[in-house]
Amino acid sequence: MKNDVNRQWLLNGRPEETNPVVIEDHFKYAESPRPEIGPGQFLVRSLYLSIDPAMQGWMRQLADYMPAMGMGDVMLGRAVGRVVESNNSDYPVGDLVYGVFGWQDYYVSNGVDRNGVPVNKPPKGAAPQSVLGALGTTGLTAYFGLFDIGRPVPGDTVLVSGAAGAVGSLVGQLAKLAGCRVIGTAGGPKKCDWVVKTLGFDACVDYKTENVLDRIAALAPAGVNVFFDNVGGAVMEAGLANLAMNARVALCGGIAGYTKIIPGPANYMQLVMKRARMEGFLVVDYMPRWPEGVVRMSQWIAEGKLKETVDIAEGFDMAPKALIGLFSGANMGKQIVKIGDDLQN
Repeated sequence: MKNDVNRQWLLNGRPEETNPVVIEDHFKYAESPRPEIGPGQFLVRSLYLSIDPAMQGWMRQLADYMPAMGMGDVMLGRAVGRVVESNNSDYPVGDLVYGVFGWQDYYVSNGVDRNGVPVNKPPKGAAPQSVLGALGTTGLTAYFGLFDIGRPVPGDTVLVSGAAGAVGSLVGQLAKLAGCRVIGTAGGPKKCDWVVKTLGFDACVDYKTENVLDRIAALAPAGVNVFFDNVGGAVMEAGLANLAMNARVALCGGIAGYTKIIPGPANYMQLVMKRARMEGFLVVDYMPRWPEGVVRMSQWIAEGKLKETVDIAEGFDMAPKALIGLFSGANMGKQIVKIGDDLQN
């Protein structure tokens, strides 16, 4: 049955520099008519929304790789959905597509998303959820961040902060595939147990109950060769304190700084003393090579060598709550929100 209502979450406020916490008042629910399409356009009905820590920065207009959001604009976000109407032969009705469509049921496109990037189609047979996880920007962040920035070699010790999160949970598995010993950090015994027993990490440090610096030192007496940091703050300093000579540090995220102001690493001179390299990156920098990453990740998933964990919140109304939950560590693996049923399956 045709749905004539387009549900939307609009930007209603921004996290402040001195108080960067995301709250429900930053969002406003709205409804608009189902949009009409014109020549060369097609209409996407979204099925799942991607929920990512970086959205806090998008709300604050700190990310130059995403379009600016004004007050009252539809919240930015990646989504996957089906083409339900089309005047574009490249995107026929029934195609599964994904891109930056925003937090809404429907998106009208002429072939590009809200970021001006071509609307993509996932590999044949891919599950919609995987397009936002292991086969989407999350998985490609893990893939290129580890292999291009971290450059692990067999026998390396790899430290992954935020190991139970969307990116970290994949990075550790990829490092194991590369023949490395992998240590993670996560919050709470349940997450640490999952990281080791399900994902195959060699060890996991519980930052809520353990001395992270001392535990890493005990687990990596020869030092950490590759440090993939998703957290920042005290956990980052603990990682830097335990670097091996000529270590590589990949800066992916800083979720510790999304709910409070944190200083930079006081022990950054470790990079000098250990002749280490620390480099930040964004997955958009690797866009020309995305097909390479998708092929490799798809193969490992098909072979059962890579486990993808998706934490699905049900219902359009859950989008703000799911984003807020990221910053308290409520999720396991990749957080997405299901907002519609895929009638193609």
